Amino acid sequence: MDGYTPPGLVRSYEQVRAHTEDLARALSAEDQCIQSMADASPAKWHRAHTTWFFEQFVLLPHAPGYRVFDLAFQYLFNSYYESVGERQPRPERGLITRPEGARVTAYRAHVDTAMRELIERGGAPADLVVLGLNHEQQHQELLVTDITHAFAQNRFAPAPVPHFTRPPAVPGGEGFVDFPGGLVEIGFAEAGFHFDNEGPRHQVWLEPYRLADRLVRNRDWLAFMAEGGYRTSTLWMADGWEAARAGGWAAPLYWRRDNDVWSSFGPKAC
Repeated sequence: MDGYTPPGLVRSYEQVRAHTEDLARALSAEDQCIQSMADASPAKWHRAHTTWFFEQFVLLPHAPGYRVFDLAFQYLFNSYYESVGERQPRPERGLITRPEGARVTAYRAHVDTAMRELIERGGAPADLVVLGLNHEQQHQELLVTDITHAFAQNRFAPAPVPHFTRPPAVPGGEGFVDFPGGLVEIGFAEAGFHFDNEGPRHQVWLEPYRLADRLVRNRDWLAFMAEGGYRTSTLWMADGWEAARAGGWAAPLYWRRDNDVWSSFGPKAC
């Protein structure tokens, strides 16, 4: 796709990149460095890693004369790309207090300027840019998920979690919808972007099944808890039951009980 700029690609690039910064703006410098568990990453790392992706896979191969912002970032902000080289161990990303947040902001601006110029002159492979944007949107979700876990470790949950857009309400009642099962096709087969693990389209066999006609609600969790769901092994797969026992689970992760009143901690909707 070299030499071709799909309509709106620059605008899409700017919108996605700006939303990451909007999420980070609600966080202090200290907030952006915290890593509360090995499976999480600091917000600052998410901001830098998504920038590194565009530098490594779009600018370096396709922008002659591009100046790398900092060679050390190739090690610090790689994630799992074995072919690119060694990287900071995932459980130790919270140790990256330097570079400071302002330098990561400068890194993003440096890469954004070069990306905008490359796209506008038609030198950026559009499919690779779109992949990078979807990749960054994944990390926006991870940024919110990871900082929520970190803030929830504080008994007083003092900090706001970056907001998200609440999806539209899905109508539903109290029943279930029956599905006959049988030989069905799954996998992406339409025009447009999809990740490689969403295809190819193929056939699978499904036994008959039922699905609730609504999303899971807090009152559904309360009913599950009241009926001893966390103490009933037959309601769990083996690994889940083992995790529930080992962790002493008695309620969803971010639920708290004070004076017999349950509350939950999480991102605010807008």
